[in-house]
Amino acid sequence: MADGMSSFWGPVTSTEWCEKNYVYSTYIAEFFNTVSNVPGILLALIGLINALRQRFEKRFSVLHLSNMTLAIGSMLYHATLQRVQQQGDETPMVWEMLLYLYILYSPDWHYRSTMPTFLFLYGAAFAIAHALFRFGIGFKIHYVILCLLCIPRMYKYYIHTTDVHAKRLAKLYLATIILGSMCWLFDRMLCEKISGWYINPEGHALWHIFMGFNSYFANTFLMFCRAQQRGWNPKVAHLLGCFPYVNIEKPKVQ
Repeated sequence: MADGMSSFWGPVTSTEWCEKNYVYSTYIAEFFNTVSNVPGILLALIGLINALRQRFEKRFSVLHLSNMTLAIGSMLYHATLQRVQQQGDETPMVWEMLLYLYILYSPDWHYRSTMPTFLFLYGAAFAIAHALFRFGIGFKIHYVILCLLCIPRMYKYYIHTTDVHAKRLAKLYLATIILGSMCWLFDRMLCEKISGWYINPEGHALWHIFMGFNSYFANTFLMFCRAQQRGWNPKVAHLLGCFPYVNIEKPKVQ
């Protein structure tokens, strides 16, 4: 939202959100929308360390790295409000959803090379098209469709999971995506009214925070389900008594 001190990055060329620009620094356009990505980076780093430490399949390391890349891209976008950086935020969003689709559906896919090849080509084609054209509402509809495609398999995993702690991860995943979406809509649709308030609730920044936790809960739940499929005897442990992560026991090789 235009206002504040002079801009280091030049005129705004991307979509703006309901936060005044360059209020705290000439180098950061939307301060809260930028720094609110830090929790997502830290959570993805925790997930990555756990995946590497216990030697989960490489797909989960890539997934955590994807979450980190997305959060960094979002920081650059909101710090600069430039079109190129916005594309650098939105394109990884689609790549990340394609990765989720692969992790969710690949265990039952009989033609192993077909799915990753198709998803890779789809992701590459989208990146090229998105660099050439501004999709606007089309991007949002496309992203929502990709998210909706994940729901049937997530639900299947949920109903086939008997572990109470794992089911709680799935419920936290659902709760954070609902709360995050409400914050996103609140910030987007009621910006004119919010602008007159003494304190801006920073709905888009809250969306970033909720989605950082959402990705972590989703990844942890999927790691648990995959470990079950592999017969690794997974258990949901809690760091400091409250922070969930998956602990596994791989069978000893005879």
